[in-house]
Amino acid sequence: MKYLYPAIFIPAEEGFRVHVPDLPGLVTYGETLLEALEMARDAIEMWLWDAENNDEPIPPASDMKNIVLDADEAFLNLIAADTDAYRRQHDSRAVKKTLSIPSWLNYEAERAGAPFSQILQAGLKEYLNI
Repeated sequence: MKYLYPAIFIPAEEGFRVHVPDLPGLVTYGETLLEALEMARDAIEMWLWDAENNDEPIPPASDMKNIVLDADEAFLNLIAADTDAYRRQHDSRAVKKTLSIPSWLNYEAERAGAPFSQILQAGLKEYLNI
C-alpha cells in the first residue's frame, strides 16, 4: 500500500526532530535534513507495516492546512510511504530457489558438509555489497 502523511520537522541543536501527528508515538530524528526525511519515511513505513500486519486501523492523513506548528522554525513536509516495498526489503522469511551447479562441485560441497543456504546468502550479500 502507498500512503502520504504530513510530518512536522523541528530544527534542533544538531539536526531535525520529526513528528508525524497522525501516527501516535511516531517521533524520529536526523542529523541532516536528508537524513531526517529518510528516517521519517522509514519510521512511517515501519509503523504502518506493523499496523497492517496486526489488522489495526490505519489513521487517515490530516489535511496539512489543519496542522498547527508549535515552534516558529518548524515546517511541514509530506512523506510518501510504501509498505509493500518496505515489506519486500525487511521480510526475513526464507524463499526457496532452484539453482544449478556442476556435479563435481556439488559432490565436494556435500562431502565437506557445506551449508548451501548460508554460503549462498553470504555470497549474495558480498556480491550486492550489503
